[in-house]
Amino acid sequence: MLHEAYPVIPGLFNLVYVLNPGAAFGFLADASATFRYVFFTGITVVAAGLIVYYLVKTNPRNLILASSLTLIFGGAIGNLIDRIRFGSVVDFLDFYLGAAHWPAFNVADSAITVGAALMIWEMILHRKEKKTKSG
Repeated sequence: MLHEAYPVIPGLFNLVYVLNPGAAFGFLADASATFRYVFFTGITVVAAGLIVYYLVKTNPRNLILASSLTLIFGGAIGNLIDRIRFGSVVDFLDFYLGAAHWPAFNVADSAITVGAALMIWEMILHRKEKKTKSG
């Protein structure tokens, strides 16, 4: 049932059923359904196109960058599928400690987050590599 929680690790982790009509942390959740649909679908399609473009241009030996782009792409498409099917993204992972809850999220959100973290790591490594070569 919507908003029902199933404790998996009491005091730490529940499975829940939450529909998020907005983006991260409920961004634009109060906007009209039509605006959200057009906005989030359009942004996702543009982002997916850019990701595919950069994947094609990426050196195949750069596994960190290719992995990060692939994770972000997969997560974006996963959330897009939810948005098209349900008009909202289905979130179901609920981590908390006592009364402090992290906002519920899903596997697609996790893939986007891990992909972004890998991309930042790659950028830091690449920057250090450039400094080493030039200096």
